[in-house]
Amino acid sequence: MNGAGYSTPAGDRAAPAVVIAAPASGSGKTTLATGLIGALRRAGHRVAPFKVGPDYIDPGYHGLAAGRPGRNLDPVLVGADRVAPLYRHGSAGCDLAVVEGVMGLFDGRIDDADVRPVAEGSTAQVASLLGAPVVLVVDARGHSQSLAALLHGFATFDSGIRLGGVILNRVGSERHEQVLRAACARVGLPVLGALPRMAELEVPSRHLGLIPAVEHGAAATTAVAAMTDLVAAHVDLAAVAALARGTVGGPAWNPADELASTSEVGPLAIEDRSGVGGDGPLVAMAGGPAFTFGYAEHREVLAAASARVVVFDPLRDELPAGTAGLVLPGGFPEEHAAALAANTPLLEQIRAQAAAGLPIHAECAGLLYLTRSLDGHAMAGVLDADAEFGPRLTLGYRDAVAVADSPLWRAGERVRGHEFHRTRLVRADTSRPAWGWRDPAGAAVREGLVTHRVHASYLHTHPAGNPSATARFVAAAAEYATARATH
Repeated sequence: MNGAGYSTPAGDRAAPAVVIAAPASGSGKTTLATGLIGALRRAGHRVAPFKVGPDYIDPGYHGLAAGRPGRNLDPVLVGADRVAPLYRHGSAGCDLAVVEGVMGLFDGRIDDADVRPVAEGSTAQVASLLGAPVVLVVDARGHSQSLAALLHGFATFDSGIRLGGVILNRVGSERHEQVLRAACARVGLPVLGALPRMAELEVPSRHLGLIPAVEHGAAATTAVAAMTDLVAAHVDLAAVAALARGTVGGPAWNPADELASTSEVGPLAIEDRSGVGGDGPLVAMAGGPAFTFGYAEHREVLAAASARVVVFDPLRDELPAGTAGLVLPGGFPEEHAAALAANTPLLEQIRAQAAAGLPIHAECAGLLYLTRSLDGHAMAGVLDADAEFGPRLTLGYRDAVAVADSPLWRAGERVRGHEFHRTRLVRADTSRPAWGWRDPAGAAVREGLVTHRVHASYLHTHPAGNPSATARFVAAAAEYATARATH
């Protein structure tokens, strides 16, 4: 073990990485990054896919392309000191990594009091923490010679960021490509690829972005294959691979070591079982098309805390036999409300076991699933609230304080989380909120609900940044299992 929660395997070296960024959102980063992951894999590389920020959807497409889980690197949610260790953990066994950025290269958390030159949570910050070069994807529509000025600005804005090259996206013609290549040459940036406009590669989206790959099914696989073909035909893969650098030093993140370094010391948090699951209480985790928002590290931390993690689909399954803890992650239950409501045996099981003290951790979609109703469809009825699709998007990082004790959090504990939803609670009993924070105007906000042994909230948290909460949850599940066994 080396430091809190990190271990360094003998002879281990970090895989070299390249960061895919853009001047602004909508430039085509996801298409390019997904296609690049697939094309490099097809060329024989073992590619580790990453996404900057709290996004859950893009990693699903990355995972399809890479044949291994897509992971997130978010300094806001896990702390800047964990980014490199999580990178090393997620890229173990790979010879190359592709990191897709978020928004524009220098865009991150908006904090008027923050005077740092690089915004917290930005692609630039992650590239700096990894020591990796940046490839800038430029939407070429409307650009001509002035592209040189834009590239000059991005190349010189921060001396700690190295632009290694440019990929031109949505190029209109051969002549257009020639003009743009000349503009890149003027500022000394190599063009690593030029992709033509391909409208047929558009992946369907809805109110929160792309439709998750799990929901999109075979169409997602087809889209990823088309992205791979496009990038393989129009990007210099050898040049991209040669550009990648592996300058990240230090240890890799290890969930067992992370748990052992917390104050929650006990028999549930000392042995690394992250690959196979533990021999402790059974924790059921909702999955399937309605519950697609989750971090790969969540199951790993649960397993390291000795939980036996079983994934089930609330659209068609019942609770696994012996369930002692229930995790309901985020997703799009509003798109599957009728089907969720139709699985009445599961709803009745959850309602009864929640009343008996089953520990439940519900985030966003999980919160909605536990209400009395969602857009008029009957849900589990664990929470004294109804839910409905709302008029506006709620989005952003939150510095939250736990208001009430729960199986995960102690009142007064501070955490960083992220909200991303278009639904809202109505007719809700808010007497025991889960979280409190202040909005940008300084007004007090109370959010989420705590009842019995249920913690339900719109706030997404990252388990790698909050290992104590997971250890407590597994301990609560073990207590529940013991109590059930004695009755």
